[in-house]
Amino acid sequence: MTDRHRLDLPELRPLWSAVHDRLSTGRPVSRVRVGPLDDAGREALADLLGLDRLPGAEPTIPLAGLETAVVDACGRPVREVVTAILGPIHDRAAEREHQAGQRDALWGWLAGHEVVAAQPVLAEWVGHLRAGGLVDGSPARTRGLLSAALTVLAALPADGEPLPVLAARLLDGDSHALDDGTRLSALVLRALAVQYGTDLPDSAETRRALWSRAGVADAELSATVLAVGLRPEGEGPVAGISRICAGAGHPVSLTLAQLRSPGEFTGPAGPVHITENPSVLALALRRFGSHCPPLVCTSGWPNTAVLHLLRRLADDGASLHYHGDFDGEGIRIAAHVLAKTGAVPWRMAASDYRSAVDRLPTGPDPGRLTPAPWDPALTEAMAELRTAVVEEVVADVLLDDLAEGIRGQAGRRNDGSQGRPNVRL
Repeated sequence: MTDRHRLDLPELRPLWSAVHDRLSTGRPVSRVRVGPLDDAGREALADLLGLDRLPGAEPTIPLAGLETAVVDACGRPVREVVTAILGPIHDRAAEREHQAGQRDALWGWLAGHEVVAAQPVLAEWVGHLRAGGLVDGSPARTRGLLSAALTVLAALPADGEPLPVLAARLLDGDSHALDDGTRLSALVLRALAVQYGTDLPDSAETRRALWSRAGVADAELSATVLAVGLRPEGEGPVAGISRICAGAGHPVSLTLAQLRSPGEFTGPAGPVHITENPSVLALALRRFGSHCPPLVCTSGWPNTAVLHLLRRLADDGASLHYHGDFDGEGIRIAAHVLAKTGAVPWRMAASDYRSAVDRLPTGPDPGRLTPAPWDPALTEAMAELRTAVVEEVVADVLLDDLAEGIRGQAGRRNDGSQGRPNVRL
């Protein structure tokens, strides 16, 4: 019979369980409370400790005294005996510290991820997820799910793909990964609701609408983009329509279907300016007419057609310059456009905002503010002045920039010898 068998008695199991539990805390232990013990347990404990009387039903035992008694009884220390009877002793304090470190590392990784950094409004999404805790208590499982969600968010807005097709393309061929009711679908939809500033969808209809807003299964004919002054090269129908409209001083409205199959089309290699509001395009046409430089409108949050055109223009060598409203929503739209197209801000710095506010005696509140990745001081200025400035207020400044570009282009083309275009600059 082994030493373990000698001490592994049913009457002493409450003792060994209490000692195992206390030692597994990872903290220093000097006393162990045992019980409640029945009469047999009290007698077995008295025999082990060499007591001249029975202990109470829930005695507190000095660990040093127990150590001496156990060594005398079997020649092994308490820790070895308890391990032999009940299995390995853990260090819960160290385990908790390790798990806390894993959680902190996970949330730090998420907060610093390039998708979140590019659109700071998603910090609200990160905060909600952190408050909700880990998936099944597992940092590894949580990170895997979040990685999948970030992969989807980085690819949105989509190019009108059905949801199963998008899921299969992005998520290892799993066409059901974003099905309604899955954890991943809920994660992505929550991020989209935060990004677009809408309520969390609570029905199949509102979930479909939010996916549609993110370019999933967009209608090819209903998603359009408005542009002026766009003169692409090529003999394809989109290039031809755009040149005809630009030459006549008219805007052109292109559908997603047209942009997907434009035929021969090469965008301008120079600057293309982008505005949030169509009224700025109208003012540009009124001032420049058929000489209007390339200008694209997002009409608020850009749909798939808008981003498709802007990415195509960037791929063809255009430099994109974006301007939008100075309010909370406008800053989020700007961050989205910059992140998705590679555009750079156009008169969207804190100094531009302060100059614009000087033009207004009063203005509406800017609403919920989130960081501007291109200029942190901008949000600070908006929080200080609490005044929204819509794009139309500074339209004259924007048009002056475009006029300067026209003058520079005309000078380069004519070498300064043939005058300016017949247009009021």
